[in-house]
Amino acid sequence: MLEVVRKVADLRAKTAQYRAAHASIGLVPTMGALHDGHLTLARSAKLDNVRVIATLFVNPKQFGPREDFAAYPRDEVADAGMLERVGVDLLFAPDLEEMYPENFSTSVAVGGLTQTLCGLTRPHFFGGVATVVTKLLLQSLPDRAYFGEKDFQQLQVIRRLVRDLNIPVAIVGVPTIRESDGLAMSSRNAYLSPAQRKMAGALPQIMQETVAELRAGNPAATILPSAKSRLHKAGFDRIDYLELCDEQTLQPIAIARPPARLFVAAFIDKTRLIDNWPVI
Repeated sequence: MLEVVRKVADLRAKTAQYRAAHASIGLVPTMGALHDGHLTLARSAKLDNVRVIATLFVNPKQFGPREDFAAYPRDEVADAGMLERVGVDLLFAPDLEEMYPENFSTSVAVGGLTQTLCGLTRPHFFGGVATVVTKLLLQSLPDRAYFGEKDFQQLQVIRRLVRDLNIPVAIVGVPTIRESDGLAMSSRNAYLSPAQRKMAGALPQIMQETVAELRAGNPAATILPSAKSRLHKAGFDRIDYLELCDEQTLQPIAIARPPARLFVAAFIDKTRLIDNWPVI
C-alpha cells in the first residue's frame, strides 16, 4: 500500500529504514497530473530498485509571472492511486512551506546548458528546476533518480548539477512516451480542446520529416525554415524555437553530426508544447 508523507523528517525516516534493510532506492520527481509517461518512470525505477519513492510538488519557482502555476492541474488522490497501482512504495507530497520555509533565500544556477532553447524564453525556469531537484535529491538521497527524455534540456541540466555538486545519485533518462499519433505525453496536453489536440498531432509528423531531411545531410539553415512554415500552417501560433543541436552542449549546429538532436517548442493558442527527436 502506498504511504504518503509530507515532512522532510518523515521522508528521511523512511529512507533510513530502507537503507537499514539494504534496499536500493529509486526516486521519481513529479508535479502531479500524472500520465503514462510518469508511470513509465515509476515502472523503470521499480525494475532497477527495491524501493521506489515518487514526489508530488508543483514548484512555483519554475513558473513565470504570466504562466500557468495557478491553473496547473492538481489531483493528488488520482495521482496517488496511479502510483500505488504501479508499485510505488512512498509518496512525498510536501506543502509550499515545507519546501520553501520563511526567509528561504538559496537558489541553484547551472550555467551554459540553461542559456539556450527553453532558457532563452523562460529564463526563470531552470533555476527553479535546479533548486527544487537539488533539494529533492538531498532530502531523499536515492541511489537513482528518473527523468523523461521529453524534457531533454532539463535532463541534461540535472545531470550537470549532480556532477558539479558531487551529489551521489545516478540520473537515469527514460525515453519519451507518446500518444498513438506520436504526440509526446504531457500534463499540459489536457489544456487542448479536441480541435487543438487534433492539430497538435502535426508536431511529431513534421519533426520526423525534418529529422529525415537532416539525416540526409541537408544543412539546418535550408531545412528548418520550411519546417517552421509547416508548423504555422498546421495551426501553431508561435514557435519559440526549432533547432538542431548537439545533445551534449545543447548548442545549435549547422549540419547533423553525432550526437545531434532536433528540439522544438511551439504554441497552440496558450498551450506550449515541447518535443525533441534524436537525429544521429
